[in-house]
Amino acid sequence: MAYPFQLGFQDASSPIMEELVHFHDHTLMIVFLISSLVLYVISAMLTTKLTHTSTMDAQEVETIWTILPAIILIMIALPSLRILYMMDEINNPAMTVKTMGHQWYWSYEYTDFSDLTFDSYMIPSNDLAPGQLRLLEVDNRVVLPMELPIRMLISSEDVLHSWAVPALGLKTDAIPGRLNQATLTSTRPGLFYGQCSEICGSNHSFMPIVLEIVPMQYFNNWSATL
Repeated sequence: MAYPFQLGFQDASSPIMEELVHFHDHTLMIVFLISSLVLYVISAMLTTKLTHTSTMDAQEVETIWTILPAIILIMIALPSLRILYMMDEINNPAMTVKTMGHQWYWSYEYTDFSDLTFDSYMIPSNDLAPGQLRLLEVDNRVVLPMELPIRMLISSEDVLHSWAVPALGLKTDAIPGRLNQATLTSTRPGLFYGQCSEICGSNHSFMPIVLEIVPMQYFNNWSATL
């Protein structure tokens, strides 16, 4: 999860998030090189009076500064489209979990089980146990097995919400009357925190998301006790 004064992303815990972090670094390096070149040209124009007459009216230079930006845009667009299709692709999910947004809590239904549904409310600050995180802890966590493709079906019963877990690279809108889907595969166990990322009313800040990713054996034991 995030820590105070963090400037970068959270540690990636899914293949999609790893791809997003790599794409961010790739794009940031291109932006850095372009900014350095523009800053050099501006500083050179401000600090020297020399003028090269052959570059003031040269079709070769105009050709270069027309084609070069197009190549740079292609270098950004191709990896972006690849990740976009990877995020939408769902192949043989091992489990499906339906998520419904409410004002202001989440409800979950494990559709592969006969009667496994529950609501997830934020724990008030006065009821937090030592070590728990304010505004991020819930009374019922979403327990999921690790290293398995899981399909999340996301919708809402009242207003617009957004189900987001940054460490897994997930952010999907919950829209009334529409069923959106997302896929997640966690590469390691742990607790992953998220929050509603769409302004949904006065208590928008008080509907967190907590995923507890565990090995398959522990998930089977958990589901058997419910």
